[in-house]
Amino acid sequence: MLVDGKKIAEDIYTELGPKFAALEQNAKLGIVVVGENPVIESFVGMKGRAASRLGIEMVRTSLPETATFDEVAAAAKNLVEKTAGVIMQLPLPKHIDIDAALASVPNEKDVDALNPAISEDQRLVHAPVALAVVEILKRSNVEIAGKRTVVVGAGRLVGKPSAWLLKSLGANVSMFTLEQGSINDLKDADIVVSGAGNPGFIKPEHLKKGTALVDAGTSELNKKVVGDADPACADVASVFTPVPGGVGPVAVALIFKNLLALIEKARQ
Repeated sequence: MLVDGKKIAEDIYTELGPKFAALEQNAKLGIVVVGENPVIESFVGMKGRAASRLGIEMVRTSLPETATFDEVAAAAKNLVEKTAGVIMQLPLPKHIDIDAALASVPNEKDVDALNPAISEDQRLVHAPVALAVVEILKRSNVEIAGKRTVVVGAGRLVGKPSAWLLKSLGANVSMFTLEQGSINDLKDADIVVSGAGNPGFIKPEHLKKGTALVDAGTSELNKKVVGDADPACADVASVFTPVPGGVGPVAVALIFKNLLALIEKARQ
């Protein structure tokens, strides 16, 4: 089954629309953007369009590539005070301490669930990509509990949060990285979640027939956005997410589900 991420995202927006409309005042989402990068602008644009359709004001602070850490942290602090949730848009310039920058967004405003000082079990919401993985599996009628699951990549955006969330739902999870483990680990997996950012390195012969393959890895190859899985894997997998159009749109929609959750928790 080829997953239509845009259709799932539309379902989520349809669900969220009336809930945001019912709020006493319009929600605000803050975003810190450092430097100029067409890929970043593409992601920010998607978030901006989603915010607009939900009646959410996106408050953007743009800083130059040369911005200091103190300037980035001050921008985040300002948005924390003015908005219901804050995104520290990645990637950041190499001279900025990423962990320290992400830590400048407190748990109660962290819609991306990336503050490294907060353990996964203490987060008020979970990483949108990890939530998107679970959303896609559930909507595809894939049983998670007890299933042999391999998460490819151990990054902060996909691998680590996906492994934690799937494990919390009862999956038997192992992790494989390009530096550690073997791609042969995938052959026994009922579920494969990939976020390595290595174009097309997962081939059909690496998978068993009927595996649910959720490809959350994105990279650029020949000026095209591609995933970690060779598109031919769709012939072997029972569930397959294309790149683009699979996990990405769902993850963006779930940023706003997280925002609503933080607004509701703040009122309790």
